[in-house]
Amino acid sequence: MSVISIITPVYKPVPEQLLAAYRSLQEQRMPEGWAWEWIVQEDGETDAACSILPEDERVSISRNRHSGVAITRNLGLARARGSLVKNLDQDDILTPGVLGRDIQVMTENPEVQWVTSRVLDLLPDGSTVGFENDPPEGPLAPGLVLRHWQEHNYRLPVHPTTICIRRDLLVALGGWMSVPGSDDTGMLIAASVVSTGYFVGEVGLLYRKWPGQVTAGASHTEPVEWKLRMSLIEERGRTLAALQRPS
Repeated sequence: MSVISIITPVYKPVPEQLLAAYRSLQEQRMPEGWAWEWIVQEDGETDAACSILPEDERVSISRNRHSGVAITRNLGLARARGSLVKNLDQDDILTPGVLGRDIQVMTENPEVQWVTSRVLDLLPDGSTVGFENDPPEGPLAPGLVLRHWQEHNYRLPVHPTTICIRRDLLVALGGWMSVPGSDDTGMLIAASVVSTGYFVGEVGLLYRKWPGQVTAGASHTEPVEWKLRMSLIEERGRTLAALQRPS
């Protein structure tokens, strides 16, 4: 049986939101020969996730000292068994069929090392809003994501929180990048420079917009820190690109 590992870092979870994420996993129909496991890694020793989620043999919950989201994701990765690794934040919701689509793309296209999907913002009133500038469905050549990001004031053409990536590549890149608030962007940029990706045009995630989310806080866009982490992510991308060129 092949396994796809869904990794969710948890910190001060809202019970209704974490349960909605769990239900979105329960509703997935898996391709023959595949199963999912949910690696829930709690950032801080509170056992909040255990008190919220029901017992399920497919769900593995652990915890670490409070270390931030990137380290928490990476410690979850250390416990994961899957050859494919899928991101799912604690307040987001997978759409029906997304795991099957990710798996299909990766199994039918061995050159593709990571997949992202279309996203809808889920607003507090339950309505959804899409994006107007999604790329066309299909392969994303190495270097394309970095160039777009550089040319559009550090705005990505695809949403990093939807990523499904081959475990071997993720481990080789050092997992999620240890920068505050942009760890998934740092990882996606690195992966996109050294390998071919793929964009799925069907909606794969409902990205919850609410006042308590980390990216809604003022600290996420504080200018000095934002500039530092964008600079480091960009330098990493450029360096990896240079290493890919023939000497």
